[in-house]
Amino acid sequence: MGTTKSSVKRRREPPAASNEEEQTDGRTDTAGSNDMAEFKVQVAKHPPHQAPLRPPGEHSKDRALKRLSSESNGTSEGGAGAATPVELTALEESFRRFAIHGDTRATGKELHGKNWSKLCKDCGVIDGRTITLTDVDIVFTKVKKKSCRTITYDQFKEALTELARKRFKDKTAEEAAEEVFKMVEGKSPVISGVTRAVASPTVSRLTDTTKFTGSHKERFDETGRGKGKAGRVEIVDTSGYVSGYKHAGSYEKKVKSPPK
Repeated sequence: MGTTKSSVKRRREPPAASNEEEQTDGRTDTAGSNDMAEFKVQVAKHPPHQAPLRPPGEHSKDRALKRLSSESNGTSEGGAGAATPVELTALEESFRRFAIHGDTRATGKELHGKNWSKLCKDCGVIDGRTITLTDVDIVFTKVKKKSCRTITYDQFKEALTELARKRFKDKTAEEAAEEVFKMVEGKSPVISGVTRAVASPTVSRLTDTTKFTGSHKERFDETGRGKGKAGRVEIVDTSGYVSGYKHAGSYEKKVKSPPK
């Protein structure tokens, strides 16, 4: 019986933990208790009108979620400068060029109806036969949202696909879309030149100085160039000679000239 009792006691005794595990558990419990104690102190000092504080464990969860989201987007946590740049396609570059055309506040992410029509015109999508300006406006109204006046890049591609089906009826939808995309890729808005002034007979007659009379005639010389102040103000001759005297200034030359 003594042997049986000792064996039962041995089965009920739990296995003894090693010294390393006890030290690790002790450090973990101590760190956790210190964090909780510090958190309680911060809660006691936190003003009641501000948002409540969160335990330390929730901050680590937030950091993990942020890291996962950044990895899924292809960026790192090093800030805006460490983000991996995304290469734009030639079609998207053309979309952004037309989106910011004529609007300094535009971000390039949305395209309004006026620039959409200009894009289709400059890139040759409108041919005047199968696709007209009216067709372009109808497709724009079809793809955009009812409460919006602009379209996004995805809606832009959808609109081009709609026009491609009408422009290239003998091709499949994919082939027609590729043809229209090639027409738009790498293109920029066409800036028209400065309007030239048309010569008018009325304007030419009014600006011809040879036909001026009275005081206006005195303001210009024979070549039509203005005389400046001499043509606006009457300058008094104080030389002492009679007006129209041919030998004006001869007396000064005789007086000032040295004797022989």
